[in-house]
Amino acid sequence: MAKFAALYATFAIWLIASNAAAAQPARSPTDPTGEWLVAKQYARVKIAECDGRLWGVVAWEAQPGGIDKKNPDPNLRSRPTLGMPILLGMTHSKSNQWDGKIYNSEDGHTYSANISLVDPNTLRVQGCFLGFLCGGENWTRVEPQDVAATGSTQRTPAKPPNNRKMASSQPDPNDDVCSKTPASTGFSHERGLK
Repeated sequence: MAKFAALYATFAIWLIASNAAAAQPARSPTDPTGEWLVAKQYARVKIAECDGRLWGVVAWEAQPGGIDKKNPDPNLRSRPTLGMPILLGMTHSKSNQWDGKIYNSEDGHTYSANISLVDPNTLRVQGCFLGFLCGGENWTRVEPQDVAATGSTQRTPAKPPNNRKMASSQPDPNDDVCSKTPASTGFSHERGLK
């Protein structure tokens, strides 16, 4: 009877572990969709595939209430940065690389850009001005359990940058990235998407 109980316990543990693994979303090592904490930890960007292109919107801010005050379009300078598209129409160009545009609300410019995965949890984001002045940074993947554990899209980094307090008012984690992208292939910051 003791052998049967031990065998049953081993089977139960295996069954629980296999169900937990099956419940996790399948993500290939070259899948950049999901949520990413930017290098300076002041925002998270949610990336999704929309009609064959990757788009990324601001899904969380360390300091809520940001506005797009440097946008070249005066009509857009009062729009909130939360929910704003910043990775624009990225297309798969070669193995583990997507090319498109990136909007920088800090200077109001849209740049040619590409993203690639360094590893499953590190996204390299590079932008170029005039095709040769390039810079980039690494973003860190935010796992779904990190979001679910807090009950919101907020994730508190171990050390907030520059001793900033983390905000408590955040958007619904189920906000749809694709609903925030333009219907055409034009870029939101050049065509007035609000």
